[in-house]
Amino acid sequence: MRHVVVMVTSSYPRFPGDGVGSFIEPIAKGVAALGHEVHVVAPWHPALTRPAMEDGVQFHFYKYAPLPALNVFGYAAGMRADTAVRGAAWAAAPFGIAFGWLAARRVAAAHRATVMHGHWVIPGGFIAAKAKPSLPLVVSLHGSDVFVAERSGPARRAAQSTFARAGWITACSDDLRDRAIAIGAARDRIETVPYGVDHLRFKPNPGARADVRRELGIGDAPFVFTGGRLVSKKGFEYLIDAANQLTDVSGLTIAIAGDGDLRESLGARAAQSKVRILMLGNKSQDDIARLCAAADVIAVPSIRDDAGNVDGLPNFALEALASATPVVATRAGGLPQAIEDAKTGRLVAERDATALASAIRSLLTNPANAQALGAAARTHVISHFGWKIVAQRLEEGYARISSAAGDR
Repeated sequence: MRHVVVMVTSSYPRFPGDGVGSFIEPIAKGVAALGHEVHVVAPWHPALTRPAMEDGVQFHFYKYAPLPALNVFGYAAGMRADTAVRGAAWAAAPFGIAFGWLAARRVAAAHRATVMHGHWVIPGGFIAAKAKPSLPLVVSLHGSDVFVAERSGPARRAAQSTFARAGWITACSDDLRDRAIAIGAARDRIETVPYGVDHLRFKPNPGARADVRRELGIGDAPFVFTGGRLVSKKGFEYLIDAANQLTDVSGLTIAIAGDGDLRESLGARAAQSKVRILMLGNKSQDDIARLCAAADVIAVPSIRDDAGNVDGLPNFALEALASATPVVATRAGGLPQAIEDAKTGRLVAERDATALASAIRSLLTNPANAQALGAAARTHVISHFGWKIVAQRLEEGYARISSAAGDR
């Protein structure tokens, strides 16, 4: 059965290569590639350059802010270092939800939608649920939505009402699934559907490796790379602290790509390091792929931060694994689902700079083992974390809940 799917989301890559909401794009395009009609409803953003339609996905961006200062609904702008919701975000939420509801309702009616699909239980799932109550609803959880629902009474109640309405709920990791169940998601209607990865973009690339090393002035010296938003749950301070235990690694350079609320504090910490640490700022997805290919080791030092927030399953981790560059990660969130210690990467305890440094040193000083881990990791993610697999599972879910709705 061909479905007309209205995907309601608070983020979508604003331009090609944008890292914000990057995983929503292959989800939408993957479903469209299976022959379904996909409409993305998302808040407007001043950096948007998307056409009306792209690769089978039709876009409907709505304006909502009565004041410029309230343009903080979605696109990772509503959280302060991913530990607390900004005051402006709470002020913008009623406008974002109201105008999102109107837009989703209008699009669903105009295109005769058969399925509503909300990304992030709040706000996307809540908006999708209220916009067309008669249609089957899928809700996909991505991490920060569950964190906010765990800590805010109004957000928790909105999440609970959405969970009760949903025919199917997906979570990108088992940890996120279990936390959603604790809030109120029905155990028999929620499944783990991990993200996929673009293994054609993220791959070994000798040419890019040489070019990036020349651009950064590294040459053949050891190079460790990481990337992501500069927020608490990424754990970058522990990588910087680990660098100070790697002074015996001659010529070592560590690079961190990304931007965020902790830019100044992490930059100051890096400036005090005894090892060369480069803060690269925001990079496109293509640049991240080149940097992954250029590195000797990729670090993913994620943590459950002091506020309790943790990544579901960082897309960057999957991209790193697909690059065939050996990965050192922590056991935070969904990372152990993607990495098997000593077989497809190295796993260490979170917040443990000494363990992180030891694992990095081990890979840098044993290139044969590092290469074997990287090759095994790429094989594993291609087999188990393809975007086509994600789209197929969503297609099956749409069919299942639509059939159940028809039986009622």
